[in-house]
Amino acid sequence: MSLVLTHAYYLYEDPKEAYIMKPYAPLGLLYISSYLNEKYVENHVFDSTFYSQEEQLVFIQNKRPKAVAIYTNLMTKINVIKLVKLLKNDSRYGFPKVILGGPDVTYNCKNYLNNGADFLVIGEGEQTTLELYRAIISNNNYQNISGIAFLENDKVIKTAPRTKIKDLSELPLPNRSAIPVNKYLETWKTHHGKSSMTVSTQRGCPYTCKWCSTAVYGQSYRRRPANMVAAELRMLKDSYKPDSIWFVDDVFTVSHKWIKSFHEEVIKQNAIIPFECITRAERLNSEILQLLKEAGCFRIWIGAESGSQKIIDAMDRRVDVNIVKEAIQKTNALGIETGTFIMIGYPGEDETDINQTIKYLKDANPTYFTITVAYPIKGTSLYNEIEDKIIAHPNWETSTDRDIDFSRTYSRKFYDYAVRKVVNNVELYKEINKGKSRSNLKVFKLKTKLLLIDRLMKINK
Repeated sequence: MSLVLTHAYYLYEDPKEAYIMKPYAPLGLLYISSYLNEKYVENHVFDSTFYSQEEQLVFIQNKRPKAVAIYTNLMTKINVIKLVKLLKNDSRYGFPKVILGGPDVTYNCKNYLNNGADFLVIGEGEQTTLELYRAIISNNNYQNISGIAFLENDKVIKTAPRTKIKDLSELPLPNRSAIPVNKYLETWKTHHGKSSMTVSTQRGCPYTCKWCSTAVYGQSYRRRPANMVAAELRMLKDSYKPDSIWFVDDVFTVSHKWIKSFHEEVIKQNAIIPFECITRAERLNSEILQLLKEAGCFRIWIGAESGSQKIIDAMDRRVDVNIVKEAIQKTNALGIETGTFIMIGYPGEDETDINQTIKYLKDANPTYFTITVAYPIKGTSLYNEIEDKIIAHPNWETSTDRDIDFSRTYSRKFYDYAVRKVVNNVELYKEINKGKSRSNLKVFKLKTKLLLIDRLMKINK
């Protein structure tokens, strides 16, 4: 008897992902695998990233596991549902019990269970998966397992919430030996000139941003000891020699005390690998920035989401836009690259707010920024606020939360064009400030494009 751990992200089947080519290992599954190994539970990881669903199904068919646990998120949901239905309806796979976990299942229990899942793991997966698998193989009562959901007589049963793991030092390192690490390193090296790996140092986020989902780790702050993180980096450095590390934590510098300890440990253990991280502007200062740089930080993503204080306040971001701007500028001045996140079309946003965002990006001058039209994730405060304003709610099985639309200040099409306006304005600003003639061809094209975008925005208000 065994358990297969897998997901449904197929890199080469998604044109956008195949163009970006920045795959990362499924850390959550690898943590569960290591935890199960410690408890002497036979498990097999099928990392679908570089493979097809057909290859995945052959793997499952050969293993004939008692259960298949599938990580599910907003991006992979549609593929997960297809995979579940194949496993539940084709005798070749032995009709394993299907367990789903991840951020998308918590607030969609009934939908996932009605689409074939036998059990849902709600919250952290290590302890729950172990207890659930043991119950499956011994046909025990599932009611006593915390942190799961299942159907009983067509009724959704949710057991008591699982107590979060307080001491993360108890967790073994993720089972990276179960996946083709070299494929990740080679893919990054080929497409971006340097390889990259991921490391997790904390779980949970203590902040209350309305659009953000905390479905798995909750609104908490728990962290691995800095010496253990440094030891993991040293191991990765010796074993895989990655060119860079991406820390997947929500707010890397939330604890200044931890950052000081981390800085000390990576130097002491000769564990410095260039890294990038995400944080909040108010959790940065000159001392912390210097420590990050000395510890190997080459890029910091500093959240803003908008250049309008009105919108930032509506999001419950609890930060001053000027502090964000100054943090980006200060980080740039220290020679560390910067990135920021922008969200267009948040409830209440108008043209003035969009223009303030453009000004903020020009003034702050981040090295990179990402931008998207706001969408409501079920279970978040944003979703609860706009639920009665939803105007487009596609079929659940074949859509994701990204496809939900709601009544905004202007039409959705307006905000699609507004994204282009922001991107092209910033590109124009940077092109002009390169010191080249303002009459060069690229500047002319950008100005022409912006005139057309402005016209389309007016039409689609």
